[in-house]
Amino acid sequence: MQHELIPAGTNAPTEVNTIVEVPKGSSNKYKYAPESDVYRYDHTLFSPLHYPCDYGWICGTKGKGQRKPLNVLVMSSNPTFVGCLVVARPIGALLMNDHRGEDHKILSVAVADPRFDDILSLNDLSDHTLLEIQHFFEIYQVLEQHEVEIMGWEDVIETQARIAAAIAR
Repeated sequence: MQHELIPAGTNAPTEVNTIVEVPKGSSNKYKYAPESDVYRYDHTLFSPLHYPCDYGWICGTKGKGQRKPLNVLVMSSNPTFVGCLVVARPIGALLMNDHRGEDHKILSVAVADPRFDDILSLNDLSDHTLLEIQHFFEIYQVLEQHEVEIMGWEDVIETQARIAAAIAR
């Protein structure tokens, strides 16, 4: 099945369908290749780091001025796997730019993981958890000699509006 054709979900933007490209804990970056409907190994991170959450995209969205869907981080107790569909509840977004331009990351929690039932916004997470995620994205491309600019965190209401606009596109 073409993963690009999966809709955002009936409860979007408060709960969204996401597809995992990189499992939590991985140093390998995988990318979906829609022309062949497979996931390909893209590269290993140049730094001795690992993704702090499952990483992928929100189904049925298109980023502002882009053809690609919105990036998403999905927090859960354990990593899933490449190509896994996870229903997630967005709780905020890390606003950032990299060498290709705007590259915001929607932060969400897995709806099916009861350990995250009470996480409804960024305020429900520890400051340290947010700092760890932000730190990863500040430094993960340094050895590739790519600069990253972190502009801060966006709250859940603004993030839901961002997702709704991306679904409309």
